[in-house]
Amino acid sequence: MKPLRLFFALPFALALAGCSILGSEQRDPVTIFAPDVRVQARPEWPAAAWTLIIAKPTAARVIDSPRISVRPTPGELQVYRGVSWALPATDMLQDAVQRTLEDSGRIPAVASADAGILGDYKLVMDLRRFEADYAGSAQPSAVVEVNAKLVNNRGQRVVASRTFLQQKQATSVDVAQVATAFEEALEAATADIAGWVLVSGNSDPNPGR
Repeated sequence: MKPLRLFFALPFALALAGCSILGSEQRDPVTIFAPDVRVQARPEWPAAAWTLIIAKPTAARVIDSPRISVRPTPGELQVYRGVSWALPATDMLQDAVQRTLEDSGRIPAVASADAGILGDYKLVMDLRRFEADYAGSAQPSAVVEVNAKLVNNRGQRVVASRTFLQQKQATSVDVAQVATAFEEALEAATADIAGWVLVSGNSDPNPGR
C-alpha cells in the first residue's frame, strides 16, 4: 500500500466552527491530501460483455466536501483544521471505481454519466459515510460506507443493490496517518464495489430489458 501523497500546501482560511479539540479558527497554511487509489483486478472477477456508465455519487453536504471529517465522540462531527482533500469525497469515490473498472480489462467500456455515452448498465452510488471515527478508541478509524445500485438502462430496472462498509484504523492520531487509513479504506471499498458490479451485471437474467 502506497502512502497518501501530499500534493501541495496553499495558504487560505478554512472555516471550522466549534472544533475545540482540533484548534481555533485562524488563517494557517492548508495541507492538501490526494488519495492515490490503485486496485489490481482480482482473479475471481468475471469478464463482462456489456458497458457501464457511472453516475456522480450522491452524499450529504457535510460529506461531499473537501474537508476531512472526524467524529471524536458519538453524535459529534467536526473537521480537521489545516488540512483538506484535493477533491470532494464523492469525486474521489467515482474516480477510484471508474479507474479500477477501466484498468481491470474485464469490461469493454466504462464512462461517467456526464460524458454523454450510452451504456447497458448504470452504477448509482450514495456515499453515506466518509469520516474518521474514534468510536471510543485511542486512534480513529477511517470509515467509508457506500450504498450502490446497478441499474439496467434499457428498462430502468434495479438489478442489484448492496451497502459496502470498510473501516481501517489509523496507526496514530496524526492527520497524515489518518489520511493513509482513508486511502486504505477507499481502496478496499473500491475493490468490493468493482467486483460486485461485474458479478451482478453478469447475473442479470434479463440483460436486454
